[in-house]
Formats: sequence, C-alpha cells, structure tokens
Amino acid sequence: MDNPRLITSRANPVFKALSALVSDARAPRREGRTLADGIHLVTDCFTHGITVQQLLVSQSGQKNPQIAALLTQAENIECLLLSDALFREISGVATPTGIAAVIAIPAIPQGAITGDAVLLDAIQDAGNVGAILRTVAAAGIRDVVLGPGCAGAWTPRVLRAGQGAHFNLRIREQADLAATLLTCSGISAATVARDGASLYALDLRQPIVWLFGNEGAGLSAELIAAAQQRVTIPLAATSESLNVAAAVAVCVFEAVRQRQ
Repeated sequence: MDNPRLITSRANPVFKALSALVSDARAPRREGRTLADGIHLVTDCFTHGITVQQLLVSQSGQKNPQIAALLTQAENIECLLLSDALFREISGVATPTGIAAVIAIPAIPQGAITGDAVLLDAIQDAGNVGAILRTVAAAGIRDVVLGPGCAGAWTPRVLRAGQGAHFNLRIREQADLAATLLTCSGISAATVARDGASLYALDLRQPIVWLFGNEGAGLSAELIAAAQQRVTIPLAATSESLNVAAAVAVCVFEAVRQRQ
C-alpha cells in the first residue's frame, strides 16, 4: 500500500460519502456500490473477482499480518487509511478487524430461472435476509429473488450476515414475485404457518421454487394463491411459528436430505 491517504476528520468529504453509504439503506443500490467489511469478506471479494473500488484500513489494522497480505493484492486500488475511531464508525461493529472494501454491486441477473430458487416476500430484517442467503448458498441453491419490502441484499449489514454467500448467488431485488413465478420451471411451494401439506410428506427431489414471507404477516394472499403447493413445517402444539431464517433452513435442507 503506497502512500495511503490518511483520514482523521469526520468533515472529510471522502469520509462523509462513505458514512452515507453505510447509513442509508437505499444508497448501495442507488450508487451501485457497497461496503464489504472484515478480512473474510474482503478475501472473498478478491477470490471471486469482485470489482474493488477502494480499500479502507484502520491505523491499527495495518499492523495485522492478514491485512498486510491482502494489501499486496491491492495494486491499482485506492487505499485509504482511517483513524481507528473513524473506521469503527464506518464498520458499525464494536471490534472491527480493520479492513473493508468498497465494491461494485454485480449486475442483476437476467432471463428465466431454472432449477431451485428461493423467493422472499417483504422480509425486512437485515440479519434474517443475510442468514437466509448464507443458508441458501450452503444448500446449493443459486437463485434468490427479493420482492419489494425486503432489506437490501447488498447493504453492509446483510453482506456481513451473509458471510460471503452473496458471491455464490444470483440475486434479484425489487422483483415482482408473482411475475417471477411465471418464469420459473420448478414446482412453486408457498410456506404457510398452518393448513399446508406437511413438509416431510412432499417429494422434494424435483426442482422447487420456495416462497417465504415475513414472520408477522407471512406471504401475501396473492403469492399463496399463485403457488402450486402450500407447505407447513410441523411444529409442537405450543409453538406458533419459526424464525423465517430457521424455516428456510429446515425446508431447503429437507430437500437436500431427500436428494441424497
């Protein structure tokens, strides 16, 4: 890292732009860029050939051997050195690792979806969306579609929760989910809290297009009606519902189990 630019003031225009990128949930998609924070995510960016526009390093972080090794890959990438206090403010975590990358958000995939997919309806919690993306990628599913009302897939909080899953997925955002269903080749399965077929009674060896709604309202009536199958996870009589990220894990890994 040759002669990095040191930033120590919140009044610095570059810092203001970075701060706006992480504080405004709409900024990443509007600007076409986002912040990948931490050694693990930055490493994944380089591994998957993601366009890195800037590298941010804290003053204490530059002494970390892992970060020093990453910086050797930063040829022709602008590097900014931030005071520890400013870096912590950008990172948003109590003990940041000391490196982050401003990356270009990949283009939204085009064309019909073939094979398995997961469609998310108005899931607003960033932690849940990130956990779902991580689970879906681990199950070998590649297509995820987020409808209006979902937390932005490429916001820093969702990226952090996804732990690199984004780079193994084809993510579509702000999509018309009902219209998307018409382009999918798999059997559509709407998850409902009750009165659906038991998950464990279904044949999931064929391609499945899963639909999940938020924990409060669930899936919209329109999407439930549009799906070919209603699916319910059997729960104990004393339980009303599962966390949506947990429900996704149960469903997609039941399909994995059956296929093995």
